[in-house]
Amino acid sequence: MQLTTMIAKQIVERTMKIIKHSVNVMDEYGVIIGSGDPARLNCRHEGAILAINENRIVEIDHSTAQQLRGVKAGINLPIIFQNNVIGVVGISGELTDIQQYGELVKMTAELIIEQAALMTEIQWSKRHKEELVLQLIQPSDLNTQQLYSIAERLELDLNQPRIATIIKVDSFNGENLSLTHLQKLVHLLEFPERDNLVAISSVTLNEVVVLKPITLTDTSWNRSHEEKRIRQLFQRISHDEKFTIKIALGDYFPNLEGLAQSYMTAKATMRTVNTKSRILFYQDNILPVLIDGLQSDTWRAEQLILPIKKLTENDTKGILLKTLRTFFNHNCDSAQTCKVLHIHRNTLRYRLDKIEKETSLDINKIKDKTYLYLSVLAYK
Repeated sequence: MQLTTMIAKQIVERTMKIIKHSVNVMDEYGVIIGSGDPARLNCRHEGAILAINENRIVEIDHSTAQQLRGVKAGINLPIIFQNNVIGVVGISGELTDIQQYGELVKMTAELIIEQAALMTEIQWSKRHKEELVLQLIQPSDLNTQQLYSIAERLELDLNQPRIATIIKVDSFNGENLSLTHLQKLVHLLEFPERDNLVAISSVTLNEVVVLKPITLTDTSWNRSHEEKRIRQLFQRISHDEKFTIKIALGDYFPNLEGLAQSYMTAKATMRTVNTKSRILFYQDNILPVLIDGLQSDTWRAEQLILPIKKLTENDTKGILLKTLRTFFNHNCDSAQTCKVLHIHRNTLRYRLDKIEKETSLDINKIKDKTYLYLSVLAYK
C-alpha cells in the first residue's frame, strides 16, 4: 500500500477536526504530501526521514527544528501498514501541548489507510469479476483451466449451474442513462448476496449481464424459483431506484462452455421478442428466436414470409393478419379467438376460409398450418 496525496488529504482533514493543531503527512521518502499548512507541501521533512529509517517516534523541539530542513517543532510518528513503515504523520506545536494527541492521530491515519486498502482490494476484485464474466460469455483466448484458475483466485464457484440473463435498461427515473445508474443496478443485483456474477456489457453500455445460479431438477432447472427472484428484484427496483428495465433469460446448457451458449439464447430472445412483457424466457420463445436467425439468409427468409406477403396484398386493413395471429396466440382455439376479437364463430370461419384462399394453404393440414405459423412469426 502506498500513501497517496488523496489519502494524505483525508488524514489531515479528519485529524484536524479532532485537534486544533496543524497535521502533516509524509510519504516513504519523507516528502510532505498533505498538510494543514499548504506552504509546506512537497518539502522534504528530515524529522520524518529519521522516523522512517529508525521506525520510532521523533519529537522535535524549537532548538532542534532550527538544525533540520523542512522541520518545525512537533511530534512525528511512523505510519505502519502490514508491519511496514509506509510514511509518517506529524503534529506541529509545543511538545507539551501535542504529545497527548500523537497516538490518536497515528491510529486515525492507520485506520484511514486500512480502509483505503480494503476499498482498493474490493475494486480490484470487482473489476476482475466483471472481466471474467465477459470472458465466460464471449469467445476467449483463455482455456477452461485458465478460467477456473482465475475464478479460484476470486473465490468464485464455476461448478455452480448457471443461466445467462440480460437486463436492458431504458431509463433511470425518467433520466438519461449513465454509467453511475448502471453501477447502482449492479449493486442491487449483487446485494443481498445471491451468488450472481454481474458485468456491465462493454458493447452496448445499457445492458447488464448476470450469470444466475439455478437449481437443477430431474428434467431441467427450477424456473418458478427464478421467476420469484426476478419479481422480487422488480419490487426492489421500483421501490428504491425507479429503473425502467426488461429482462431476458437464456436456457441452461451444461459445462463452462454452456454459459456462452446460454448468453446467446438470452441475447437472441431480447433482440427478437417484441412484447409488452418485461420478463422474457427463451423457453417460451424458442421458435421466434430460431426463426429470427434465418433473416440473414435472404432467400430462405423470403420464402418463409411468402404466405403472409400474399395475404397482406388484399388485406389492406390488416384484419385477416390480426385474426390469424390471435388464432395462433390462443393455440388455434376458435372459442378463445372469437372471445378476444369479439366476433361470431361464423365470422371467424369466414376469415379463416379467406386466409386459406389468399395463401393457398389449408389450415387443417399440419404441414400447411406449420408453414403458416412460421410465416406469421417471421413476418415483421
